[in-house]
Amino acid sequence: MKILHADCDCFYAAVEMRDNPDLLERPLAVGGRPEHRGVVATCNYPARTFGIHSAMPMAQAVKRCPELVIVKPDFDKYRQVSQQIQALFFELTDKVEPLSLDEAYLDVTDTPRFQGSATWMAQWLKREANARTGITVSVGAAPNKFLAKIASDWEKPDGLFVIPPEEAEAFIERLPVSKLHGVGPATQTKLERLSITTCQELKALALPTLIEQFGKFGHRLYELARGIDRREVKTERERKSVSVETTFDHDLPDIDACRRALPALVDKLDERLDRHDRPATNKVFVKVRFNDFSITTLETGGHAPDLATFEALLGEAWQRKARPVRLLGVGVRLVPPQELMQLGLF
Repeated sequence: MKILHADCDCFYAAVEMRDNPDLLERPLAVGGRPEHRGVVATCNYPARTFGIHSAMPMAQAVKRCPELVIVKPDFDKYRQVSQQIQALFFELTDKVEPLSLDEAYLDVTDTPRFQGSATWMAQWLKREANARTGITVSVGAAPNKFLAKIASDWEKPDGLFVIPPEEAEAFIERLPVSKLHGVGPATQTKLERLSITTCQELKALALPTLIEQFGKFGHRLYELARGIDRREVKTERERKSVSVETTFDHDLPDIDACRRALPALVDKLDERLDRHDRPATNKVFVKVRFNDFSITTLETGGHAPDLATFEALLGEAWQRKARPVRLLGVGVRLVPPQELMQLGLF
C-alpha cells in the first residue's frame, strides 16, 4: 500500500495570516475571547514558542503571551479553503478519507500519475496547495496510515517525509513510544517504569505481558511496535451522533438556571437535525461540564429529542455534582446504517 497523510500547518491561523500578512511574524491564536472563556482552536508557530497550544484556555494563553493577537474563527472561510485543498486530493485519487477540515488520508496505491511515485505525488500536492490556496501542507508517505501520520508530523512545518517499505522496520525501532497514537502521559510513564522508551524496546515485550500490563491496549501496542496497521482508507465516514453545546460566559449557579438555558439548545439541535434531513435516532443525551471542569453525560433510549426528555436527563445529570455549570450540551445518537438496513428488511 501507498498512503499519504496530508495535514495543513496551523490551518485556521494560516488562513488568517494569508489574508492579513501583518500577522505573519506576530504570535496569533484563533479562538474565543478570554473574557468569554474562549479556548485556542489553533495558533501559529510564533505563539507556540510561548507554550501555547490547541484547546488551551485563552486566558491562560494571554498570560503566557500578553501580546498575543486573538482572531475570532471564521469557519465559513475555513471550509471554503478546505474544499479547495480537498479538491486537490481527488485529482490524485478517489480514495480519500477526510479527518477534519485540514487533514486527510489518501490511498495512492493504484494511482498511475507521476509514474506511481508517492514521493512525487506528495511534492505535487504541497506545491499545488500553496499555489492555489496560499496554504502550506505537510505530507507524509508510508506503507500504512499509522506510519503516514507520523511521517507528516516528522518535519513540520512545511514537511515532506517518506518512509519506504524497506526502511519501515528500522524507522519504527528508533521511534520513541511517545509518538505512538494512544500513548498519553500516563501510558508513557508506565512504559518508562518498565524501562521502555523506544519501539525496539517495546518490541521485546511478549504479547501476554503487554495485555497483562495494559489490557486491550496492549494488543495495539504489540502491533504498533511492529508497524502493523491494517486499517484501510475509508471514503465514507459514518456519523454517529448530532449534538450542540455552549460554554457560558458566567457559570449557571443552579438547576433552575440550567433549565432556563435548555430551550435555546434544543431549538439549535432541532435546526441541525433539519439540516441533516432528520436522520433516524435511537438515543438522546445531555452533557454537563461543571465549574470544576468535571464532565458528566447521561443518555436514554426510546425517547424523542424534545424539551421534556432533555429536562428530565438534565435534572438527573446535574444531581451527580449539584454545583455551578460552565457548559451544557444536548444531542442524539444515530441508528447505524446496518441496523437501518435490517429494519428495512424485517
